[in-house]
Amino acid sequence: MAAPLLEIRDLSVDFHTAQGNLHAVRNVSWHLDRGETLAILGESGSGKSVSASAIMNLIDCPPGRIASGEILFEGRDLLKMSGEERRRINGKRIAMIFQDPLSHLNPVYTVGFQIAEMMTAHGLPKAEARARTLELLERVGIPDFRTRIDAYPHQFSGGQRQRLMIAMALALKPDILIADEPTTALDVTVQAQILALLEELQNETGMGLLLITHDLGVVAEVADRVVVMNSGQIVETGSAAEVYRSPHHPYTKKLIAAVPGTGAMADPLKTGVEVLLDVKGFSKHYGDFVALDGATLSVLSGETVAIVGESGSGKSTLARALLRLTEPTSGEACFGGRDLVTIPPKELFALRREIQMVFQDPSQSLNPRMTVFEIVAEAFAIHPEILPRAQWKDRVCELLEQVGLDASHMRRYPHQFSGGQRQRIAIARALALQPKLIICDEAVSALDVSIQAQVIALLRSLQDALGLSYLFIAHDLPLVRDFAHRVVVMQGGRIVEQGPVARIFDAPREAYTRNLIAASLSPDPEIQAARRAGRRLHAEAGR
Repeated sequence: MAAPLLEIRDLSVDFHTAQGNLHAVRNVSWHLDRGETLAILGESGSGKSVSASAIMNLIDCPPGRIASGEILFEGRDLLKMSGEERRRINGKRIAMIFQDPLSHLNPVYTVGFQIAEMMTAHGLPKAEARARTLELLERVGIPDFRTRIDAYPHQFSGGQRQRLMIAMALALKPDILIADEPTTALDVTVQAQILALLEELQNETGMGLLLITHDLGVVAEVADRVVVMNSGQIVETGSAAEVYRSPHHPYTKKLIAAVPGTGAMADPLKTGVEVLLDVKGFSKHYGDFVALDGATLSVLSGETVAIVGESGSGKSTLARALLRLTEPTSGEACFGGRDLVTIPPKELFALRREIQMVFQDPSQSLNPRMTVFEIVAEAFAIHPEILPRAQWKDRVCELLEQVGLDASHMRRYPHQFSGGQRQRIAIARALALQPKLIICDEAVSALDVSIQAQVIALLRSLQDALGLSYLFIAHDLPLVRDFAHRVVVMQGGRIVEQGPVARIFDAPREAYTRNLIAASLSPDPEIQAARRAGRRLHAEAGR
């Protein structure tokens, strides 16, 4: 048998903390063959990303330390190579897509410059690098790529920024691509395009793909083999079909049981329920660009209204305009009888208690200089009438535990948590003021399935107990199916369809809605294999 393209042998990684040594990865061994897709599956903190960082030599030492093991690339131990040798390999032979794109894109350089830099750093002439950059932007689905090559990272949506990271990683056609949650921020149709692109590149070049994920649908679609990790250790391995159909370890069984999309759909709320939010003709223009075009919708008291659509469809623009984080161009939004567009600043400040938002990117919405305690308790400092200072600590503990975090970690800073854990902190902060409406902008997209299920159960219980309403922006359609009462479908800044969740999923009227639903992934590898076969037959028939 041919030697593996990449082999990890007995890898252990420790981190020195104030509480002692943390064993993040313990005696992990696996291999990746040329042309193979290996998925490392597990929850936040399981050691998935630390293992990948060790391959790329990205572990901060100190406090991190590779305690033992070998990382063999084409038979050579990366851990014994010089820094110069590693630099020749990283990016060109082994590339990585990171989970948090905004933290890895330089805000002061254009995206075209940053992608081209990957190639010029390894000797490609500037003209060729720019031409290749345009090709990559087109392949990963960036609209108006010829003009947007000279735009900056902040001018792209969250999903589009992730596509830019993928373009950068694919620039030099690497032998190994390490993809750390590569489709977390992507809507279902773009996710399908990206996964198809990765498969196409594998077929062309024989690239090995190491996929780090918590999404069993993505595993079912692309993975040949699966390694399941928990608490820094491998608990199960096997083919994607074997692990899904016949899981042996209780942890694997728990992950599979938490996958959304199989529960009963919620019934619409009864007539006569109070309208909490009533939006009419809401628009937002940026010069000649129409980001939001005449949106009209309502949210009832105690109702969950989901907003779905591709990146750039206007979902987040709608949310920000409702909160006056960006000023709407026209329209009205009545909340509790008061128009959010024309309300005086003093009244708007008081109203902030009743409307809270969980943003898509926690690394940008959490202050890196504040501890978790300070971040969550800041709500009480801004609105001191809510809670006496003596009760702040107990309430913060309670909120952190509600969202699945260890309350003893409240003195840590955001960078000391994984991406999923940072999003849980953001959710705890939003819950602190006990609002009437929470706008969730991809609030659970970064969470692993079991924690996602816990948070959704928490949101449901709070809704039942307090009559909370949610405006739930999401690209995870199985989750929307299980959680929402009504669904609003957006495309190109316009609402193209809306209605009860059962009607939208069982009898969608618009072709765009049908395409969104069809692009959603099943966690069952056999179902995904049948869908892939159907897509191939359809494509061949169309030729």
